Amino acid sequence: MGRYGKLDYPFLTKAGFFLGLSLLVIGVGGEFVGQTYFGGLPAWEDTLLYALSIIGLLVGFFSPFVFGIFLPLTE
Repeated sequence: MGRYGKLDYPFLTKAGFFLGLSLLVIGVGGEFVGQTYFGGLPAWEDTLLYALSIIGLLVGFFSPFVFGIFLPLTE
């Protein structure tokens, strides 16, 4: 057994990437739909969708590095 237990690194890498991608798509898609069909969104919704986009970008970018490269190398 490794240092971090029995982690399935390929699954965690793919799941983290797709979680980040889905958050990014929800954030950007929500902004697009809100501006196009409703003419504008309240400030709290703009902030929420912007935060979803940024968090999705960070999760999708760092997940392959953490679970695909860094943790397997330190095991």
